[in-house]
Amino acid sequence: MPAMDSVVVLLSVVCLGVSSQQITDSQRLFSIAVNRVTHLHLLAQRLFSDFESSLQTEEQRQLNKIFLQDFCNSDYIISPIDKHETQRSSVLKLLSISYRLVESWEFPSRSLSGGSSLRNQISPRLSELKTGILLLIRANQDEAENYPDSDALQHAPYGNYYQSLGGNESLRQTYELLACFKKDMHKVETYLTVAKCRLSPEANCTL
Repeated sequence: MPAMDSVVVLLSVVCLGVSSQQITDSQRLFSIAVNRVTHLHLLAQRLFSDFESSLQTEEQRQLNKIFLQDFCNSDYIISPIDKHETQRSSVLKLLSISYRLVESWEFPSRSLSGGSSLRNQISPRLSELKTGILLLIRANQDEAENYPDSDALQHAPYGNYYQSLGGNESLRQTYELLACFKKDMHKVETYLTVAKCRLSPEANCTL
């Protein structure tokens, strides 16, 4: 084999090794992130379920009706409108949206109702997940699309939740906060799962 051909083959093997290592590292980081958000989603479901079980049937019906007409703070964060758009979105876009969603809950999560053992797990897990997503974003910065830094996005206050409220209004705000937290953790879980699947071309990433 000519010397030049040998060099080309050697460089190809080295590049393949580096590329494979990068993919393996990304897969590991994605797996950790998906596991963390899955746990957060389960916590959100449990908090919401526990709160609903403490309500009367009529209260549940009225609160659900009101919530369907309202919106979550995360609606200010532009996200895929359906599963088809989610599948068409780039890895970097899905990561960026996930980061913003997680970041938007850092303060409101301190006011979530529920058992202290559950509630105390949320803030540190959100912080860990945010750090993990940031590492994944940096690893995917070579994509063509550019997204503004999270600091550039100004989050609106979470509805009227932090105003002085009483009576049924306070009950409504608690219901909405828990429902939105569950909804947003489900979004992040979906986006990270789809992004992770992209690293395995042979996998079926259909939602």
